[in-house]
Amino acid sequence: MHVSKTKLFALTMLAGVFAMPFAGSAQEVAFDQALQDMLPKAMRDAGKVTVATTAYTPPIVFMGPDNTEIIGLDADIIHAFSTMFGVKFEMTDLGNFAALIPALKARRFDMSISGMAATVEREKEMDMIPYMYDGKTIMVQQGNPLGIKSMEDLCGKKVAVGVGTAQEALVQQTSEQVCKDPIEVLSIPKQPEVLIAVRTGRAAATVGGYATGVYTTKHQIQNGVGMEALPEVRQDVGYNTIALAKGNDELRDALLKAFQKLIDSGSYAKMLEKWELAPLAIENARLNDAANLKKN
Repeated sequence: MHVSKTKLFALTMLAGVFAMPFAGSAQEVAFDQALQDMLPKAMRDAGKVTVATTAYTPPIVFMGPDNTEIIGLDADIIHAFSTMFGVKFEMTDLGNFAALIPALKARRFDMSISGMAATVEREKEMDMIPYMYDGKTIMVQQGNPLGIKSMEDLCGKKVAVGVGTAQEALVQQTSEQVCKDPIEVLSIPKQPEVLIAVRTGRAAATVGGYATGVYTTKHQIQNGVGMEALPEVRQDVGYNTIALAKGNDELRDALLKAFQKLIDSGSYAKMLEKWELAPLAIENARLNDAANLKKN
């Protein structure tokens, strides 16, 4: 399917007040023996599925106020899976986004959920299950002292981005294809340090997830204090995904079925509403759909 103008508009809605009603009342998430039976025997015997994440992108996945509990939409989905499958889905914060795919390919973890964007290139290495729409925007110091209004305005400036992220690739592509005066790309392993670079003036801006940028601007939590997103900048609308190494067909198919049940029950809509993400809901479970995303 293609991302419609409706989804582009939905990103804009995130910048305002968008407590949206959802149809019907959510059913209770409950254990489902048929789902558990779909899991690989090794996971059923171990009683757990290991999940890699990077907990620094509110409201998708981040650390709670006590800095010990992982919270956000991703955590709520994982808690629901634990109940539905009757085994523990155990989340581990790797702290570094660039470590996610190597960890999955090495089978250190069974899956990841960390706002990882779907790309055709990544889908050659991973199976990717979209669980929400998202895009990218620019974040600057609060008040936008440099008057940045577009990706083109980043030309000739230093821009901080996370190592190995789709945002890093977008900034490099912009520099090469748009800029006469190239962007100085400051690639930093850990996202909190990316934000610090902007806050302290070490970098003029960063490019990050749209939902995270708008949420951080509104709530000014953690290391986002003193920053703002530019909601009029909406780049690369696409999917955030659950990712697995190729060859995990049993777990992949079980997750697809479980996610569809989560959608059908209304629980998924309730989770999105809780985290102010209701406009970015996926309509149905799908697999490796990046090729169908319309470029914008």
